[in-house]
Amino acid sequence: MSYPSFYDAVPKISLHDPLAEFLGATEGGILQYGYFDAVRLAGHSCPTVASAYWSTCKALETLYPDTMPVRGDIRVEFNHGITSGVTGVIANVVSMLTGAMSDSGFKGIGGRFDRRNHLFFSVEMPGEMRFTRLDTNQAVSVAAYLQLVPASPDLPELMSSCMSGTASKEDVAEFRRLWQERVRSILIDYRDDPEVFVVMPG
Repeated sequence: MSYPSFYDAVPKISLHDPLAEFLGATEGGILQYGYFDAVRLAGHSCPTVASAYWSTCKALETLYPDTMPVRGDIRVEFNHGITSGVTGVIANVVSMLTGAMSDSGFKGIGGRFDRRNHLFFSVEMPGEMRFTRLDTNQAVSVAAYLQLVPASPDLPELMSSCMSGTASKEDVAEFRRLWQERVRSILIDYRDDPEVFVVMPG
């Protein structure tokens, strides 16, 4: 399977999942996710998928500075409704990484490992998303300002010609290259820019 090489340069995140440990899915219940996992889940790579992946990584890094994040023990809230804009796409990536689900999630075993009612929408908050550790109730809000990451001025015209079917093979290749170049810039060049990925207490 071939994909842009920068995917592998994006830091991965490791989490401890008590359910995975209980059922023997992985040694010690340790799960590791990378950006390509988010791409496979969404079926594509775009600024939204990139920001969802990295915003979650930043939030969990802040919430768990000295220990591994515990998958399934995190509540996530969004300030927009699930059908608003790209909220649903972001929520799918966040849910994969954190284990947080709404009422359709895993019901648990014997009163343990319940993943339901950990994912909420249309909640008033300062950022776009809020992540809360259920063991300590510590929370952080995250917002991604992708408009601060420049894109090639050629992208809109190239996208239009690709969508209309009038693009040459060279134009299609150039559109794809420039599209992924902006994703690369978000995840490599700007991932630690505090003005692009803003993490706030509570």
